[in-house]
Amino acid sequence: MWFRSLVILSLLSGSTGVNADPLSFNAALTLAERSSADIEAQTAGVDAARSASRAAGALPDPRLALAVDNLPVTGPDQWRVDRDFMTMRKIGVMQDFPSSSKRHAEAASANAAADEAEARRRVHVFVVRTRTAIAWINRYYIERRAALFDALGRENALFTATVQAALAGGHGMPADVIGPKQEAADLADRLDVLRADESKAKAGLRRLVGAEADEPLLGDPPALVIDADHLRSHIHTHPELALYGPMIALARAQAQEAEAAKRPDWGVELSYARRAAAYSDMVSLQFTVSLPLFSSNRQDPLVRAKHLERSRLEAERTNMLREHTAALETELADYAALNSQLARIEDTRLPLAQQKVAYQLASYQGGKTDLSAVLVARRELIDAQLSQLDVQNRRDTAAAAIYYRYLEPTL
Repeated sequence: MWFRSLVILSLLSGSTGVNADPLSFNAALTLAERSSADIEAQTAGVDAARSASRAAGALPDPRLALAVDNLPVTGPDQWRVDRDFMTMRKIGVMQDFPSSSKRHAEAASANAAADEAEARRRVHVFVVRTRTAIAWINRYYIERRAALFDALGRENALFTATVQAALAGGHGMPADVIGPKQEAADLADRLDVLRADESKAKAGLRRLVGAEADEPLLGDPPALVIDADHLRSHIHTHPELALYGPMIALARAQAQEAEAAKRPDWGVELSYARRAAAYSDMVSLQFTVSLPLFSSNRQDPLVRAKHLERSRLEAERTNMLREHTAALETELADYAALNSQLARIEDTRLPLAQQKVAYQLASYQGGKTDLSAVLVARRELIDAQLSQLDVQNRRDTAAAAIYYRYLEPTL
């Protein structure tokens, strides 16, 4: 009985395996963001900076002081703590109080550092999403090309049969059967190249999303809306440009921290001193104040350095804004050109190529032309179909690059 139950359990466990779901475009983006070690490292950096900011601006820890004052080292009371009236065993507590401006500046610097870490993480999220979108789209169109060649192979087999039937019926030349076979070999060679490209595309996508990259793709690339005017007016929100806001705020906070170092700090010490039994114990209260008297040689150079750092960052941001503006205009121009090319292929080149194949095939069947004209027309149609997929691929990757580099993810 137990053996039968074990067999049934084994069969059930082997038959209930569930294949992973196909990989959609949005799922690939989500997986890439969740599994990216780069983003994980940046997230840890953000958490570390936030944790450190909670301690910034706090008072330093108090200090415990233990001492023996005025201990005799010569004479009859040498090394005795209970003879001389000046000898005291002392215990005390000391607390330093940095100036409030210094503590506030320290807290502002820590918060600015945390904001900078968060902005850097955002940059990496945009990079991962952009790379994943392009990798998914490239694999999608490679598979579309491979499917096209599979269909062309089947079509070529039917065409070969047609040529052989025509030859058997007394139409055409014996050499006509060679052309379709040569075309079939050419299609097989090009399909092999596409299969290799497909493996490479899967490997590139696997690096971003993990083992799910080996699953079939689900759906088509999204129809991304590229609003040129909106992008131009919001180019300053590009994550690489937005990063300079927290960086400049950090430099400003560090300058204020250096400026606050000019203000004196103070401290207090309370101690209790125990003397010999014949003498009274004593309590001491002491205050200390720092004297930043040489700020021109100590604090002022640091303040100037932080202001210069802020100026450097502002100049870099201006330069990067110009670079991104020029890059955006180039990308928008390329995207518009690809849209025009795709419309021309779909509206003109592809229909004409299909018509030419139909006309040449009809002429061949009617004995008005030879097979070579049909083969040339078929190659032109294949080139037009491949050109359509290539331009679609480049158009969609260009749209993804623009969209995911400049617009905040909404997934």
